[in-house]
Amino acid sequence: MRNIKIKWLIYTVLVGLIPVLSRALIWSISQNRTMDFFNASDFVAFGLILHISNINEIEHFNDSEKSWKTIQNGFSIAFISFYSVLFACSLLGQSNPGLINVRSITYFSIGLNFVSFLMSFIVYDRISKREQEP
Repeated sequence: MRNIKIKWLIYTVLVGLIPVLSRALIWSISQNRTMDFFNASDFVAFGLILHISNINEIEHFNDSEKSWKTIQNGFSIAFISFYSVLFACSLLGQSNPGLINVRSITYFSIGLNFVSFLMSFIVYDRISKREQEP
């Protein structure tokens, strides 16, 4: 694994998972476990961090592949929009129980995180390969 991928894994992925891991820790040590183990907002935060990181890293990428940069930025902006809607839905569902199925929003956020993680990995893989070229 190349240096840029290790930095991505630590600085982006692990930092992005802090809300999820914190909730899991709090849930595991709580006595009554009234809070949910998973929450959509934690996964929304992770997805936002992945895509904002993509946009930031692509911005510093060389200009020889403008179309690739434009496509990746477009996908990241679209996913940021999806996550924003999911966050609004999760807040609405928490403030008005029964209006929105919060569990469905959570599962959808988790599924979207897998796609976001894969997209982010592809971006960082390509960047790390380009940096290795002479």
